[in-house]
Amino acid sequence: LASFILLGAVAQLVPGSRWGLAFQPPGKGGAKPGITVEKMSKEEADKKYGISRWGTWGCGVSRFDWQYSGTETAYILEGEVEITPTGDWSSVDPVTVEEGDLITCPDGMTCVWDVKKAIRKHFNFS
Repeated sequence: LASFILLGAVAQLVPGSRWGLAFQPPGKGGAKPGITVEKMSKEEADKKYGISRWGTWGCGVSRFDWQYSGTETAYILEGEVEITPTGDWSSVDPVTVEEGDLITCPDGMTCVWDVKKAIRKHFNFS
């Protein structure tokens, strides 16, 4: 993936994405890869990535620590969560994701999940 600055936001070239870009909000930045967020319909996500064949997970309003063991790509079916990287990953910008977002969270990232509205997602680890 290549990264560059576009109008104050970090953009990454993402193979297969509609415009080839996923945006990370402006902020602290850092050497570690960020969380990518791309808006798309469920139908488009299923056609491009086969999300209906992925696992499904959900939880109610809550707050918890998490560490990724593998790169996770997820499609948010419903709800809202703020993901705030922590520890060695604290230089990575937090994101808020909601229904219709396809997200990628990097392998090894530690973070806090603050679930604002009960969430349900399809997920896949690579």
